[in-house]
Amino acid sequence: MSVPWQRTWVVFRKEVMDGFRDRRSLYSILVSALLSPLIMAVMFTTMAERQRSAEELRLPVAGQAFAPAFVDWLRQQSGVTVVEAPGNPEAAVRQGDEDVVLIIGREFAEKFARSLPAPVQLVGDVTRDTARPKVQRARALVSAYSSQMGSLRLMARGVSPAVATAVRLEAIEVSSAQQRAARILSFLPLLLVMAAFVGTLQIASDSTAGERERGSLEPLLLNPVPRSALIAGKWLAAACSGALSVVCSILLCTIVLSRIPLHELGGRFHLDAASYALMAAVVLPLVFFSSAIVIFVAMLARSYKEAQTYLGMLLSLPLLPGALAPLFPLAGKPWLAVFPVVGQYALMEDLLGGKPPAAFWYLVAALALIGSAVLLLALTTRQLRREATIFGRG
Repeated sequence: MSVPWQRTWVVFRKEVMDGFRDRRSLYSILVSALLSPLIMAVMFTTMAERQRSAEELRLPVAGQAFAPAFVDWLRQQSGVTVVEAPGNPEAAVRQGDEDVVLIIGREFAEKFARSLPAPVQLVGDVTRDTARPKVQRARALVSAYSSQMGSLRLMARGVSPAVATAVRLEAIEVSSAQQRAARILSFLPLLLVMAAFVGTLQIASDSTAGERERGSLEPLLLNPVPRSALIAGKWLAAACSGALSVVCSILLCTIVLSRIPLHELGGRFHLDAASYALMAAVVLPLVFFSSAIVIFVAMLARSYKEAQTYLGMLLSLPLLPGALAPLFPLAGKPWLAVFPVVGQYALMEDLLGGKPPAAFWYLVAALALIGSAVLLLALTTRQLRREATIFGRG
């Protein structure tokens, strides 16, 4: 496909000027750029708040008089505040007035003195995300007290507590702190890939299906500009919009990652400037593919409304690999770089895990994206030569 670049540049400037004068295009870029950091900030801040609330546990306890030693032990634990339980613990938890309530049975003291299992009930609702960390903390406290008292009973009878432990498990974690933190940020590649697609959407669809519906595509084709140059100019303008969206998303993610309390979630995460540059090298070539496929799909539609319907379905393309990544891990498979979109997920997973692939795979991924984009542009140019495409408005 021969492209006269001087005329392509003219079309490119025209589309960029028209696109950035359109508020919808600016809103599209703004939304796609802010989507990743905003979701990340809200998600991690919420998770950290829930973790912090579990560490500073307010624990309502019913029947405190039946186990004063146990209650005193709870009060001595770090971050635990014991308060009186409501009259109906189950109703209070069910209605959301309390996250967790500990109930000590009347026969606790009697059975405890006879070295029998003393009854304790823990009322919680694990379906509530805000309550789950508190329920887990309360359950861990009860288990710790039970284990401690059991050991003391064995020692009082001259038996080593080690006798009750038939198998001692020692966990050996071979993953690095960076890899564990990468699991926390596993959704970041999905958000950046979506920024590459959403950022190109408005300009690419408006300069094709939109112009055809408004009737401005026909006089544009009367100019002495080859179809290939016309499509290439529109493609580069949409890619420019997508690149701006991706760069803004990465910059904002950098700011958010430096401020969110990842350490409270048990993870350490460090990306230097070189890592962010590599991340941009993975995602930026994707805008050439995303703009090409959006233009191709929009040109097939008979109206702008129909194009929006098709493009809404098209957005499932970048979502699918990210949704299936937990079931089919992509890390450690740099050869997936030959497949558009999937390769970007694979390379970014390795990058976030602290094991960046060789430079060769970045080049392979970029060439695969640009090659696929050129093929789509050739098909779009061929489609534009058909009268049904030009005059077939719905």
